[in-house]
Amino acid sequence: MDFFQIIGDYITKAAQGFADSFYQNFIEDNRWKYLTSGLVNTLLITAGALVLGVVLGFLIALIRTTHDKTGKLGFLNWLAKLYLTVIRGTPVVVQLMIVYFVIFASVRINQVVVAIIAFGINSGAYVAEIFRSGIMSIDPGQMEAGRSLGLNYRQTMWKIIMPQAVKNVLPALGNEMITLLKETSVAGYIAIRDLTKGGDIIRNRTYSPFLPLLAVAAIYLVIVLILQALVGRMERRLAKSDRN
Repeated sequence: MDFFQIIGDYITKAAQGFADSFYQNFIEDNRWKYLTSGLVNTLLITAGALVLGVVLGFLIALIRTTHDKTGKLGFLNWLAKLYLTVIRGTPVVVQLMIVYFVIFASVRINQVVVAIIAFGINSGAYVAEIFRSGIMSIDPGQMEAGRSLGLNYRQTMWKIIMPQAVKNVLPALGNEMITLLKETSVAGYIAIRDLTKGGDIIRNRTYSPFLPLLAVAAIYLVIVLILQALVGRMERRLAKSDRN
């Protein structure tokens, strides 16, 4: 038996082994559905948490910037700083379990809704600082210009400051969405069949960890690459509009 025949036999056996493993992990008993159903939950949690996080973060940023600029809303600013300190200083998986096993312990509620609330509260802390940095980056002369035109503080914020700030922070919000997507991989701690949990179920059924974990990682990577492309396109369009 020559060298090339040995190599050929090895490749044939490896390919056959891979095909058998692929069939066992994904085709047999339609196990691929664990990944698709998990992906749906992952995307649903990410989208819902992002919306909640943007709304919550926007409100927190307004409170903090209003206090910084006017000295008002002292108590609300203290609460906002406490919220930021606690949320940013503790792991998201611990926050998720507290929301599910403590706050909603006596309430019958869908786990996906709990995950949206928990991840939304967590994301809101980071979105708040994104918005706050965007607002504070606007030249103070913009506020003075608005006031000189007869606008009060609230009108100046909504009509002059915020449109510019939102435009500046859109790329950072896109990156926050990517981070949030990956953080949802711990949703299985509260018995949610997300993408990662779907891979775990297949692994437990087949006792073959390689392909299920590889598939989960590949799906996350593809989604992240798509989101990164969208964020990059957004940044280029914003840069082009600034030059024009």
